[in-house]
Amino acid sequence: MKASSALGVSGAEDKMRIILLGPPGAGKGTQAKVLAEKLKLTHISTGDILRQNVSKGTQLGKQAIEFMNKGLLVPDELVTKMLTEMFDQPDAKKGFILDGFPRNIGQAQTLDDILKQRNMSIDMVAYLDASEPVIIQRLTGRLVCSACGANFHTKNMPPKKDMICDNCGSSLYQRADDQVETIKNRLEVYQKESAGAIQYYEKQKKLHRLDADEEAETVINNIIHLTAQYNDSPKV
Repeated sequence: MKASSALGVSGAEDKMRIILLGPPGAGKGTQAKVLAEKLKLTHISTGDILRQNVSKGTQLGKQAIEFMNKGLLVPDELVTKMLTEMFDQPDAKKGFILDGFPRNIGQAQTLDDILKQRNMSIDMVAYLDASEPVIIQRLTGRLVCSACGANFHTKNMPPKKDMICDNCGSSLYQRADDQVETIKNRLEVYQKESAGAIQYYEKQKKLHRLDADEEAETVINNIIHLTAQYNDSPKV
């Protein structure tokens, strides 16, 4: 698999700016955390950012909780403002892995505009392509920490103590939307919503599809292989 030679804007830092895309259950969050540690990049998750803003009671968090309490998606405008604050942090300027955003072409275009204003650009987009049977198996067994949001799995990655988080000791729960029919509906919605963003990055020759049905370690190694090819490519 050949890595793209698409590069950051001239003058920006050398470290990479990577996006992980993929349907629910493809493993974006899990992979992003491991990759961020291995590649020494900042992990930026829209879900984590939302939770942090809400827990800290920031102005953006207070606005977001109004939508969340009604079971509504947080508007793009609010999410974008939170991300913009993250991109201005020193660690993020040195490179990052972004997961959970962008979900559609509008968000992808907005992201490019935000980064361009900061003399940065996305270097590589890894699309984690997982099949429906595998996604259903993963999500129906998923367990989430009620406090820190860490993910576990009843079979693939069980906690050391039954229904207790290894990281913080809080209780684990299964999300109400991790049921088979709900998952199928979420996948259908995702495919329709994300198609434009996927095409957007394909046209930029930045998107690389990876088989996310593979074991997590194999997928991680494949992504690292892509980044190594990028770093070896000529810089312009």
